[in-house]
Amino acid sequence: MRDPVPVDRNLALELVRVTEAAALAASRWIGRGDKNAADGAAVDAMRKAFDTVDIEGTVVIGEGEMDEAPMLYIGEKIGNGGPKVDIAVDPLEGTNICATGGPNSIATLAVAEHGGFLHAPDIYMDKIAVGPGLPAGVVHLDASPAENLRELARAKKCEINDLVVCTLGRDRHKKMIEACRAAGARIMLIPDGDVAGVIAVSQPEAGVDLYLGSGGAPEGVLAAAALRCIGGQMQGRLMYEDDSQIARAREMGITDPNKIFSVEEMAKGDVMFAATGVTTGPMLKGVRRSAQAAYTHSIIMRSKTGTVRYIEAHHNFALKPSAFVG
Repeated sequence: MRDPVPVDRNLALELVRVTEAAALAASRWIGRGDKNAADGAAVDAMRKAFDTVDIEGTVVIGEGEMDEAPMLYIGEKIGNGGPKVDIAVDPLEGTNICATGGPNSIATLAVAEHGGFLHAPDIYMDKIAVGPGLPAGVVHLDASPAENLRELARAKKCEINDLVVCTLGRDRHKKMIEACRAAGARIMLIPDGDVAGVIAVSQPEAGVDLYLGSGGAPEGVLAAAALRCIGGQMQGRLMYEDDSQIARAREMGITDPNKIFSVEEMAKGDVMFAATGVTTGPMLKGVRRSAQAAYTHSIIMRSKTGTVRYIEAHHNFALKPSAFVG
């Protein structure tokens, strides 16, 4: 069996062009109250942009199955030919955020060597994440919120009331939130967008120490790809509503339905992660548009080198192909 083809570093700028295209397309729908239109615009733009990239890519983390097109579906083949890679995508993370004009909506994707991503079905995943520079295993999914906060505070040499926990504002998190507050921690509730929420633990300016809670499994794999590149720890465990979801996970190669996956198991090998801001958040500025041009702010990271690059781009609508203007 041949070794996987490594991800070419020259691919980085091409990936940013793909997320830029999705962000530009979605930006026309910021604050217009139609999340489906915003998502559809991002999907169409991302798919067209991928047609220009010299890869033979397979979507292994997408927005649904083949019969749910026009989403970028699991198993879809994309690219213009080249090395075989696996693709994880979320053309518009935070569709509700975009529709309401809120902060921290992004267009994002990750690329790995063939076989590098956990093939996670589109179900919920329980997640916990912390930033870089901490002892291995400092937090654990099976520990209580109070235990995790105590160990994290000890590792960071601070008090629990200095810690901020980020989580989605959902009814299912009420008991967890109460337990964190009872232990003395502060809570940052986000309405949507848990890829950006998980990544926030590695961004000092975000002021987040711990991410807790359940969200989409595909988003969990995307977040793991980012943390592989910039450091940090993460664990994820799939959550099933019925036996059909367990059967689907087994079909995708997950033999132990109760397994806790580490960040390295969710995104292994040489991984690249790219994202472009749609609306402004702690990590990225949102798209700024005028009649003739737009400005985008993107990030590209690679696990092999640990390199993180921020890219600000000016897009001239008079010259840029209409397919990528949005």
